[in-house]
This record gives sequence, structure tokens and C-alpha cells, in this order.
Amino acid sequence: MCGRYTLLADELDILEEFDVERQITDYHPSYNIAPGQNVLAIIHDGKEKRAGYLRWGLVPSWANDEKIGYKMINARSESAHEKPSFKGLMSRKRCLIVADSFYEWQRINDQKIPKRIHLKDRKLFAFAGLWDKWQHTYKALFTCTILTKEANPFMQEIHHRMPIILPKDKEDDWIAPSRMEPQEAQAFLEQIDPDDLTAYSVSSYVNAAKNNDEACIAPFAD
Repeated sequence: MCGRYTLLADELDILEEFDVERQITDYHPSYNIAPGQNVLAIIHDGKEKRAGYLRWGLVPSWANDEKIGYKMINARSESAHEKPSFKGLMSRKRCLIVADSFYEWQRINDQKIPKRIHLKDRKLFAFAGLWDKWQHTYKALFTCTILTKEANPFMQEIHHRMPIILPKDKEDDWIAPSRMEPQEAQAFLEQIDPDDLTAYSVSSYVNAAKNNDEACIAPFAD
């Protein structure tokens, strides 16, 4: 799964990395991005790529209660093309969720040790995501979820699931405005393997979502 991550890059670096022309409204870096918060995402509107904020935790357009979003921070890529909440989004509402590392908790004996995981050779990257608009009377929400897969050999020692990190040359393909059949989108994700990952232990300070400073990413001796 993916339940916390970071985005510390400068706005200009993000715009350059993802070839986005318009500035990001109210951009702010974060050491400890958590479900329920607004997260930076990129979509293609048919004319250009746009970067803006979506709330993390998908609220499907048909949902009666927005609180369902707290149960839908991740979507399993293996079955998303079959699930009512995600099937239509796989066809037409795909997004990039911008990050530069993520946290996962490794169980060692009876302890859970937080690890910060990032790419060896690329500072910024994008998770494969889905988004939707929810409208209830006068309230509208734009929300998203991060797609996950079975852990690769590196991640298996830490956790059995991992977020899908798109290779650089697959990012534009994922958010291309052309419609994909749900099965086609699922097959696309099946072929994705991230670049080499590396990880180190951090303090349990990161466990509390209210903590959001450099101490979250400081190396911690096991």
C-alpha cells in the first residue's frame, strides 16, 4: 500500500520535470503527506497538462457520503478495471501524483520500523493515480487514489504491496487524453516496473501526520 509520502522539490523543478507550463496555485512542499490532505496531481485536459491539488482518498461520483474516501486511498491495480469505483476512471480519469519518496513500515519482530523509500537515480517521480469529481448539493470535491501492485523483490522485505511508480517514458502515456478500455489500462500497469529503489530507516516521529518537518526524513539507526 501507500499511506504516506513526501514532496520537497521546488515548484520550478516540478514544472520542468513534468513539462507543465502553468504555475501551480498555492504549491507547498511537505515532509509527511497523509490521507485526507490535498496532494499535487497532474492531468491532461485534452489541450495541455495541468498541475493542481486533489484530496487524497477517492470519493466516487455516486457515493452518498464523502467519508468513504478514507477507505479508498489506494486501489489494487490487479482488480481496479473490474471494480465499480474505479472501472470508469481507468478509462478516462487517470492522473499522475507527484512525489519524491514514500514511507512504508517494515515489521521486524513485534515492531514496525518506518522506512523512507526513493528512486536511486531520479529525484522526482509520479505514482499512477485515478481521480473523480463528487458533487453533493453545493459542495464539490475532486479526489484521487494511488494505484498499487504486488511488491517487487526490493520491496518484498519491507511490505507485500507497493505504489506503482511510473517510468519517465510512461508518464504521458498514462494521462493521455485518449480513452483506454479498463482492461487496456490494467494491462498497461501490469508491464510497469519502477527504476531501482533504495531505502533507509527513519524515526517513528513520522508516524504522526501532524509532524511535518526535516525530522521526518532524518536517518535513524535501527
